[in-house]
Amino acid sequence: MSRMFTYTVSVTTGNQEFAGTNDYIYLTLVGSERCSDQTLLDKSFFDRFARGSVASVDVSVKEILGDIVLVKLQKGKFLFNDQWYCRFINVTTPSGEGIEFPCYRWIANEQEVVLRDGKGRLPQDDNMKEIRHMELESRQQLFRWKEWRTGFPLSIDANTSSELPLDIQFETAKSVDFSLNFIEAIANLGLNKFMKLFQSSWTYIEDFRKIFVKIKNTVSEHVMQNWNEDLMFGYQFLNGCNPVMISKCMNLPDNFAVTQEMVERSLDRGLTLQEELKAGNIYIADYAILEGVPPNATDPDTQQYLAAPFCLLYKNSQNEILPIAIQLRRQTTAEVFLPSDDQYDWMLAKMWVKCSDFNVHQLVTHLLRTHLTSEVFTIAMYRQLSAVHPIYKLLIPHVRYTVAINTAAREKLISESGVFEKANGTGGIAVVEVINKAMKTLTYKSMCFPESVKARGVDNKDELPNYYYRDDGMMVWEAVKSFVSDVVRIYYSSDESVQEDEEIQAFVQDVCFSGMKNCPQNGEFPEFLKTREQLVEYLTVVIFTASAQHAAVNFGQFDWFAWVPNSPSTMRKPPPTQKGQVDMKYIMESLPDRGRASWHVGGVWALSQFQDGELFLGVYPDNYFTEQPVIEATTTFRKKLIEVTNIIKSRNEKLKLPYWYLSPDRIPNSVAI
Repeated sequence: MSRMFTYTVSVTTGNQEFAGTNDYIYLTLVGSERCSDQTLLDKSFFDRFARGSVASVDVSVKEILGDIVLVKLQKGKFLFNDQWYCRFINVTTPSGEGIEFPCYRWIANEQEVVLRDGKGRLPQDDNMKEIRHMELESRQQLFRWKEWRTGFPLSIDANTSSELPLDIQFETAKSVDFSLNFIEAIANLGLNKFMKLFQSSWTYIEDFRKIFVKIKNTVSEHVMQNWNEDLMFGYQFLNGCNPVMISKCMNLPDNFAVTQEMVERSLDRGLTLQEELKAGNIYIADYAILEGVPPNATDPDTQQYLAAPFCLLYKNSQNEILPIAIQLRRQTTAEVFLPSDDQYDWMLAKMWVKCSDFNVHQLVTHLLRTHLTSEVFTIAMYRQLSAVHPIYKLLIPHVRYTVAINTAAREKLISESGVFEKANGTGGIAVVEVINKAMKTLTYKSMCFPESVKARGVDNKDELPNYYYRDDGMMVWEAVKSFVSDVVRIYYSSDESVQEDEEIQAFVQDVCFSGMKNCPQNGEFPEFLKTREQLVEYLTVVIFTASAQHAAVNFGQFDWFAWVPNSPSTMRKPPPTQKGQVDMKYIMESLPDRGRASWHVGGVWALSQFQDGELFLGVYPDNYFTEQPVIEATTTFRKKLIEVTNIIKSRNEKLKLPYWYLSPDRIPNSVAI
């Protein structure tokens, strides 16, 4: 009787719903010298998963197969087309060597899935190029570009969530329907009774407490109590939910009619406005992007309005940021509102700035600059990087659910008759107008965190202290960059190896010429990477945008936007053109009515929630990397993130109002809400 050699194949399934199957799978081991016969994995095999997530099968062969280079899985045809989620497969050879083959995907639709071991390989160093090419050709058929709206970054060619490739859909247990989620939030917050009074104005500012009762937290309560103070207004430009609008002002815009005489009472150093400008103590928030944008006209019963204000900010001798002048129109003849004006004039002027800020935040800071850009990187990654490419392995945790959440948003949130237009001044056709305008300033360099704060003149800690968004963002950026650098240097021995990597070059070209083609000059996104340093920066942008930047501008929405007078989502009266014409009745008629306020509060509540089973920055339960140097680099990364978390925690303990949005233990890996 001839001797048989046994390979033990251990299959680890996922915890996803329906992780097992009633179908059958054929498994083949491919060695460097020969292949095994197909081994049938039938219902009796999959039934074992009910008792645990790992099941094993022995594959016996008459001759040693050589080095195991591939595992092939072929789904058989059956009456029912079940899907089966496979995490990874471990093959133990007759000599006792264990080889891990990462999978982390669904096996479905009679497709053959070819798995390679966990070693990261650059294409120029790979002796199985044909396998890579076939994989990428298949993926490019699944991940097709589409221009959802004229002028937008390109997105995936899918109209509904069910049309998405199975591997990027939400798990069965998690579905996102924005209208249902918002309605559920409204119900949970006890706001249903106000929805029936959709066009009805509130009578007093205090009435907004009625939609605030059940959902108190430290920050939102502080906002409710202090929202009308100039100090609270100014603080939000640094550490609120939209901390990217403040820029140093060295020269006043030509059409900003503010003068020395207007603001001299607000300047506490005894200097003139020109001297304060020169000293670097004047800052500005400019909402020019909203100029000429038609306001939401989807409700014929409610006229809505937008403005494109200037807001001049002053860093006083106490290092506090305070508003000192607001102009709501772009003409030089426009009224300039001041802190010394009648209380209602000044209150309403600040509300108009905050309404503009909210709408720019929603569409530009949040939607465009985190969600849509991250989707571009995601699609290009799937189209151009093989699963054995080390950069695919690096990026995959940071693209989790991004295309799925964006597809859901296009279905129900920012679509015609979507949830967004129910409460927001930039609903309806304004969505496309604002995104098109914002695309003109969307550049690669503006997505590099250090470059972005430097471009706004707010990078110096001594000149502008207490800017926690900047300070924490820099710490997280450096931690991510250090990790990326470690991984890049493990696989790329030189700058030449970057230049010779046809997949990484195809990836950046797909981003530049496809995903970002609607930006002027393609947003100056790199079309070719020449050095390891350039590759490190590029990948840091991808990871930081999907994780830290999204966290900074998303998870504080309820904190800062729930108190409606602090961040009105729309205005129902035109901005005032002169002083002394405004009373509280006019203000209440300007602010969102009961129905819109309820949609607004329900929306920012739903969007601010972490997901069940959220994976935070540096937590990678799926072992795409199996090589020890990368495992060690990941451990170092986690240690650095813990250090950053502790620094932030220590600082926050001394603050009246803690800033935690960029604490690594609260930064999800990817854009998934």
